[in-house]
Amino acid sequence: MPRMPGLALTGLLLTAAPLWAAEDVTAFTLDNGLQVVVIEDNRAPVVVQMVWYKVGSADEPRGKSGIAHFLEHLMFKGTDDLGPGEFSDIVEAQGGSDNAFTSWDYTAYFQRVAADRLDLMMKLEADRMTDLQLAANEVETERQVILEERSQRTDSSPGALLGEQMRAAQFLNHPYGLPIIGWRHEMEGLTQQDAIDYYKMHYAPNNAVLVVAGDVTPDQVRAMAETHYGPIPASPDIKPRVRVAEPPQLAERRIAMSDPRVSEPYISRSYLAPERDPGDQSTAAALTILAELLGGNGTTSVLARALQFDNQKAVYTAAFYDGSTVDDTTFNLVVVPTPDTPLDVAEAAMDAAIADFIAKGPDADAFARIKTQIRAADIYARDDANGLARRYGEGLSNGLSVEDVMSWPDVLDAVTPEDVVAAAKLVLDKRKAVTGYLLREEAAQ
Repeated sequence: MPRMPGLALTGLLLTAAPLWAAEDVTAFTLDNGLQVVVIEDNRAPVVVQMVWYKVGSADEPRGKSGIAHFLEHLMFKGTDDLGPGEFSDIVEAQGGSDNAFTSWDYTAYFQRVAADRLDLMMKLEADRMTDLQLAANEVETERQVILEERSQRTDSSPGALLGEQMRAAQFLNHPYGLPIIGWRHEMEGLTQQDAIDYYKMHYAPNNAVLVVAGDVTPDQVRAMAETHYGPIPASPDIKPRVRVAEPPQLAERRIAMSDPRVSEPYISRSYLAPERDPGDQSTAAALTILAELLGGNGTTSVLARALQFDNQKAVYTAAFYDGSTVDDTTFNLVVVPTPDTPLDVAEAAMDAAIADFIAKGPDADAFARIKTQIRAADIYARDDANGLARRYGEGLSNGLSVEDVMSWPDVLDAVTPEDVVAAAKLVLDKRKAVTGYLLREEAAQ
């Protein structure tokens, strides 16, 4: 069975969970352009600091795929004041933890420490924002690390390889078709100078968002931020993101991939879909609920009932959607057939279930249940400072405003059954879709 990160229910809970009431959230911008968001929670003496750079793998120079993720690794290799690995050693010595992650639209770094260590964390993070040092031998070693990471996470997984091929087919022109980790042949050619150039071009306060959540006050964060980040000059080279656009997608694409390592053949389909737009998140909200209705629950969703129970043509079904991107994203379906069901038969059953859903609309009880789940997630998320910090950072890095992120639960709650059907008709169009078959090698032969 394929491991699909962020299935509908998980994505719904993560993206639907609210930002706190306005009086607990403060936002301001330093003179050098650094955006700052403070989420105050005084229940435990802990704080999370996150620095988000508004640059990811979709912003890489042509032929340099993987450089965004490569630089993320290299940011731990030292500055003019710290040696390789010393940043994380200091965080650990304070009883804290740190890490980083890269997406198509952003690269983020974070630490979770006792609240009285926040000033030190800002000092460290501000240091590597401007004074990164990259020794040639460290670059060489870390290149081998990311190549091994690709070997373990992508090349060793037929499902990951199929997903990579499907994404490349889904985006005809847009760089979302590139893998975040990079194509291996381009990763092998990444150099010390490539990393330095990318760092100097994109890592600057006026291209970053600082989010602090936990046992702090806005005044404390402002004072520390002005002390540590404030002196860093804005980069005059930072320009608004300009990316190539997708042309009209007019033809369905189909991929069949075989591999001897496949234990359970399955069908995967992606559709080009709109993202959460600043000031207008209604379509994305309807798609979020559509994903939950179609495939968010293993027993009660539309695809589960139709394919797993009524017709017994599948052992697993799912739908998922995440609109937290700068540009158009994807809406995804997965069906794992029963051993005696051919993939084309299972696909036909999936299409029939979708057509029936569009014709009849959502079940009233299922729709009401999902709305209840959204409200419950609204409450539970208030206990997760890290999740709230991530939500703000991701939203602002993708071009949303603080108000957009704060209003997301209300936008979700306002979705009607008619909105969901309209979103399904808009997006579930095979001319904008890629359908992938993952097969055992002997079956393909």
